Amino acid sequence: MKIAIRLDDITPDMNWSNFERFKSLLDKYNIKALLGIVPENRDPKLMINLPKRDFWEYIKDLEKDGWTLAMHGYHHEYTTHDGGLLPLNRNSEFAGLPFDKQDRMIRSGKILLEKNGITTDIFMAPSHSYDMNTIKALKKNGFTGITDGFGNGPYMWEDMVFYPISFKKSQTLKSKEDGIVTFVVHTNTMTDRDFEAYEKILATKEIVSYSEMLKLKPVKATETDRFKEKLMATTKFHLRETLRISSNIKRYIKKRVLKNH
Repeated sequence: MKIAIRLDDITPDMNWSNFERFKSLLDKYNIKALLGIVPENRDPKLMINLPKRDFWEYIKDLEKDGWTLAMHGYHHEYTTHDGGLLPLNRNSEFAGLPFDKQDRMIRSGKILLEKNGITTDIFMAPSHSYDMNTIKALKKNGFTGITDGFGNGPYMWEDMVFYPISFKKSQTLKSKEDGIVTFVVHTNTMTDRDFEAYEKILATKEIVSYSEMLKLKPVKATETDRFKEKLMATTKFHLRETLRISSNIKRYIKKRVLKNH
């Protein structure tokens, strides 16, 4: 199984130290990733450094060098608790909103990118959450692809191409199947351990540039495929929530025990 890389939360005020460190790793192996660019960031959690003054020129230079660009939401502000069609999370900037509002947001985001010299037809939903209105609005505004879903390669559904992400990274790394999936990376929050892990993964030569994903002809997805995908996402969400609650309970018990002694 080949692996492409997508980098979420690309903004002028992101964690530039982490981004440049990860980019150096990719450069070492000549890997060009997909960059999810927030048109106008209003998410305080993504505001880490002072804005890079030449941000847009820098992004355009990366594109010229072979990197792929996607529009990552609009403001990256969560407005609903709707997991949408791929319910990996319960926060969304888009899912659950009326079509007209989503249409305005997507159109505005695209205009902002184009004003800064960025043109793309690939969409990356914050928290992987989008619904049918999102797909309808994307198509109306000239988008042809969404970087999300599960599978072993691009698939077509509702006249939109989906470029799948990995359901479970450890499982993907062990897989001997043919195909290609995407590892989702948030450089803002990467730790030394994360960098070390990706150094080892990159050394396996299983990582390819995102452009390799775009070259593949998408297969047509069935309603059964979509049902399975949604079930997988729901299962993953509940497993993650169970682990989170279990971890919180353990920390609470440990804190109480220490307090009583």
